[in-house]
Amino acid sequence: MRVGLLHSVIRLEEKMLLEELGRRRGVEVVMIDDRLVSFTLGRRTFDVDVILERSINHSRALHALRLFESEGVICINASTVAAVCGDKLLTSVALHEHHVPQPEVRIAFTQESALAAIEEMGYPVVLKPAVGSWGRLLAKVNDRDAAEALLEHKAVLGSYHHSIFYIQRFVEKPGRDIRAFVIGDECVAAIYRASPHWITNTARGGQATVCRVTPELAAIALAGARAVGGGIVALDLFETADGLIVNEINYTMEFKNSVGPTGVNIPARIVDYVLQRGARW
Repeated sequence: MRVGLLHSVIRLEEKMLLEELGRRRGVEVVMIDDRLVSFTLGRRTFDVDVILERSINHSRALHALRLFESEGVICINASTVAAVCGDKLLTSVALHEHHVPQPEVRIAFTQESALAAIEEMGYPVVLKPAVGSWGRLLAKVNDRDAAEALLEHKAVLGSYHHSIFYIQRFVEKPGRDIRAFVIGDECVAAIYRASPHWITNTARGGQATVCRVTPELAAIALAGARAVGGGIVALDLFETADGLIVNEINYTMEFKNSVGPTGVNIPARIVDYVLQRGARW
């Protein structure tokens, strides 16, 4: 089997996957740099059996996956999963349609309607770009003055995605949230991400410790993964008085800070899934 690794820069996660694929499994890996590749419609680009997507650029990943699929190549994750998970609005819609609990979300298309929605929800709220990762460009809005200023900045300075106002009710967390890793039909591991700051991403300094995968956690993680199309995803969840709720879902998940605390060989589990999918195809 020949596995194509669609990548941008090679981070520690990609090095761990290459080690597992190549040295430990003896799989032939074709490196596909999304900064260099080009496609000709109707012509096979690479002779590979399956694509494992590890790009850090959402637009390049999304379109490359669709182009590979048009050539008949199975992709992990599928372009449909990338499209939904890469857009917080589409993720929220998918969770809603599949009855997966999440924080209250409101969407508006103008500054005036966004401000009215925020005032109706009540402060604090969180403003997020529809497309983005690593906890960047999130804003906790505590009062009307901050809301008016942030909405104006987004409208004047923002890109197309910032012209859509994604507003989420702020959820009080017990100093932590949960990241759960789903591969296929199993929630394989989970961590707590603790921080005194309201943003708990490990990329922003959150500290990872093991979180036991309870039946409740596994059930909501699998439900969330299925809502966006399944595959290999990481879900960020909040603990509330009414149970767990899903905050976001990531389709090109980072896991370097989670292997140690959980003791789960996440790259090996990813490779198992990729090889199984490729063999079935």
